Amino acid sequence: MNFFRGVMGGQAAGPQPSGAETIQKLCDRVASSTLLEDRRDAVRALKSLSKKYRMEVGTQAMEHLINILQTDRSDSEILGYALDTLYNLICNDEEEEQDESEDAVTPIPASGKHKNVSMPDEAMQKQSDDLGAQFTEQFIQDPEHITLILSLLEEFDFHVRWPGVKLLTALLKNQGVQVQGIILVSPMGVSRLMDLLADSREVIRNDGLLLLQQLTKSNAAIQKIVAFESAFERLLDIITEEGSSDGGIVVEDCLLLLLNLLKNNSSNQNFFKEGSYIQRMKPWFEVGDDNSGWSAQKVTNLHLMLQLVRVMVSPVNSPGASASCQKSMYQCGLLQQLCTILMATGVPADILTETINTVSEVIRGSQVNQDYFASVNAPSNPPRPAIVVLLMSMVNERQPFVLRCAVLYCFQCFLYKNQKGQGEIVATLLPSTIDANSISAGQLLCGGLFSADSLSNWCASVALAHALQDNLTQKEQLLRVQLATSLGKPPVSLLQQCTNILSQGDKIARRGSKVQTRVGLLMLLCTWINNCPIAVTHFLHNQENVPFLTAQISENLGEDERLVQGLCALLLGICIFYNDNSLENYTKDKLKQLIEKRIGKENFVEKLGFITKHELYSRAAQKPQPVFLSPEQMLFDHEFTKLVKELEGVITKAVHKSSEDEKKEEDVKKTLEQHDNIVMQYKDLIREQDAQIQELKEQVATMTSQSEQMQTTVTQQLSQIQQHKDQYNIIKLKLGKDSQSQANSQADSQVNGLQTEELSQLREDLEELRQQHTLLQTQLSDKDALINTLRSETAEGSAASDNTEMLKELDALRSQVHSQATEIDQMKTERQELLRKAEAVSSEAVSSSDGSLDAAKMAEVESRLAAQTSETERLKEESKSLSKSRVDLDQQLAAATSTAAILQTEKAQLQTEVQESKKEQDDLLMLLADQDQKIHSLKLKLKALGEPVDDEDDLDARDQTDDDEEDDDEDED
Repeated sequence: MNFFRGVMGGQAAGPQPSGAETIQKLCDRVASSTLLEDRRDAVRALKSLSKKYRMEVGTQAMEHLINILQTDRSDSEILGYALDTLYNLICNDEEEEQDESEDAVTPIPASGKHKNVSMPDEAMQKQSDDLGAQFTEQFIQDPEHITLILSLLEEFDFHVRWPGVKLLTALLKNQGVQVQGIILVSPMGVSRLMDLLADSREVIRNDGLLLLQQLTKSNAAIQKIVAFESAFERLLDIITEEGSSDGGIVVEDCLLLLLNLLKNNSSNQNFFKEGSYIQRMKPWFEVGDDNSGWSAQKVTNLHLMLQLVRVMVSPVNSPGASASCQKSMYQCGLLQQLCTILMATGVPADILTETINTVSEVIRGSQVNQDYFASVNAPSNPPRPAIVVLLMSMVNERQPFVLRCAVLYCFQCFLYKNQKGQGEIVATLLPSTIDANSISAGQLLCGGLFSADSLSNWCASVALAHALQDNLTQKEQLLRVQLATSLGKPPVSLLQQCTNILSQGDKIARRGSKVQTRVGLLMLLCTWINNCPIAVTHFLHNQENVPFLTAQISENLGEDERLVQGLCALLLGICIFYNDNSLENYTKDKLKQLIEKRIGKENFVEKLGFITKHELYSRAAQKPQPVFLSPEQMLFDHEFTKLVKELEGVITKAVHKSSEDEKKEEDVKKTLEQHDNIVMQYKDLIREQDAQIQELKEQVATMTSQSEQMQTTVTQQLSQIQQHKDQYNIIKLKLGKDSQSQANSQADSQVNGLQTEELSQLREDLEELRQQHTLLQTQLSDKDALINTLRSETAEGSAASDNTEMLKELDALRSQVHSQATEIDQMKTERQELLRKAEAVSSEAVSSSDGSLDAAKMAEVESRLAAQTSETERLKEESKSLSKSRVDLDQQLAAATSTAAILQTEKAQLQTEVQESKKEQDDLLMLLADQDQKIHSLKLKLKALGEPVDDEDDLDARDQTDDDEEDDDEDED
């Protein structure tokens, strides 16, 4: 223990060992000590030296520390020391390192982060980073080390779990991709880390959030696993528990983790929406009337919450996913809540800016959300639309630059694919709708367009261009706008005023940022006259426009003016491509000749290419939101970059084409149009025929159903008619409308016919029964012969299978006899019914005569009844004889069955006796074999003793000789 006292700070006599020597001795003690207390003290000493002697401890002790983690799992204290030591070796962030050793004397500030007294210079910091990366690579060379750390996180002990979380976080910071890959393939690796969020100790839960932030960076697979481990539910619960936007740093960590999970991950975004988690975001944005005194943490939290909303509706997402999220945000009231913040007072500027950007993307391309935003009014007196209030901020040069950019983005998103909104904005510029008592959006745009502030000029130009984007109707409507320039002068059109400002180079040159203003106006003009021949005609009608454009393009100006030259070339190219040749002086051919003479085709195309080669062009083409570092960089609009990409190629081709090629193309176009017209006519004809065929099919189906209904009705009526006929015949027979003699004859014929028919049926049934009886007699005689054969075969012991078949056939015969008996009973019952019917008919016949029948008729009827009675008695006798024969057959069958049973028993006894005789014979053979073996052994012994022994062959020969001698003696006698 004296050694440890020296290491841990005690005074020892003699020369002090160096740090490397001390660390070597400690490593030896860790490796060789058998007592757990000694190893624990050595690891604790290494932990205290791990910061001062980071290189020495890392190179000498890492393997021993890993071995401790593997072998000493039962002691949480030594595990904690080992994990803390490894964390000190791998962690590079000096501010996060906390000295937890017992002799730590550096005070911890209120923020909870360690501050070094003397800050290392850049070289030392770089060396420290290199050490951390080196030790991390050494640690993760064996993936089992990461698996070991993950298994240690299952320990509930605070001194093990917390250092393990910090160590794994440091590893992810240094080598994130490699560690992510190891954790991803580790069984239940991500699930173990998700359990940290459920830890009741806030320190571990909060550090678990930091760990998951590092784990989910730029790894979509891990992000999906974390999301499906109920991460959204747990994080939203933590945010609610911590106070939402009023919460602390924990809320910020949760929001950062949510951003990692949702950004650029369509699967998680869909899961977040389907899980109804968007609805749980609405309470975050509930702000009170008093918005003064926002804390820095609240501003940060709300800023991240707004970013989270923007991630769900970002323009880079798929249109279907964004539209679905926009719909959910409107339905749950989230958009309304954001608009409330937008119009509230006392909101910090950066939160207001981010809120404007968020509202912009929530309404972008969604007609319902855009209509709602158009209806929002600011709480002013008198109330003004929110759009007007935002445009007032955009054209006000005293407002912050980022806020003006956000308002422009909001206006662009409001007009994106919103022809209704575009019409409303343009309508505020038309003479018939201008209200002198109120400020409209059109007035603000015109004011900004001709303001002295170049940034206002550019913003107003771009905003007005978006009001005309892909909307031919509004481009034509905007040509009606007239502006009063000064007193005593006639008004000029808005198009003319824009071109006048462009042509007045001397006035523009006196402005500080003339390029920005000219670029904005040129973008507006290009968007305005694009795909609008009427606007092109109006533009060319001004005799000064074309000379100005050609002069600008042909001049050799500086680097800053090249962009303006390219835009002028684009504007002139649009005038050529969409020219309808309505002006004789500026037809397509004449404009091309002008370009060829004054500019040159190659020079024109080169100047046109200046636009796409500009460094700010590619930056603006990346995403719709205007993001600029400074006002001077505000030159290109995202939608305009798409327009340039679309027109550059077609304008180049149009300039290089000759008049003959154009004529050919026009002829081809006319031919194609004619063909298209013919095709359209045929299509219309086919549609009409299809409609007629469909209508006819419907009529046929209706008529078919009606025909079926009528057929059914006819069938029902025919059946009813037949029923009425039958009823009429019955009534006619009962009433006896014919003469009395005819009635009597009809009655007699009815009685005779009924009885004769039924008696004939009864005779047929009896004949059938006789045949079946004969058949049964034949079968019974066959069975008797079979029984006799079986008896003879049973005596010999070979008729077992035949007896079985005989028994089956006897059972079948018995069942047939029973069925015949049942049929006979049924016939008896039917005969009784026939008798009753005959008596009933005879009684009706007698009653219908009303006592007027003569004696002859009665005698004839009585004689017939007597004949029927005798026939019935005969049938009864035959039935009795059949019953008796059935009883005899049953008795014979029973006798045959008993005989077969007796024969089966005798056969079994004989088989038993045969088996017993076979067994006795086998026993005798065994005895004889044993006897022969004994005799043979005795003969061998006698031969061995030298005694003469007669073999069986000698004995047989001797016996034969004796027999022959006896025969000879008998012959002599």
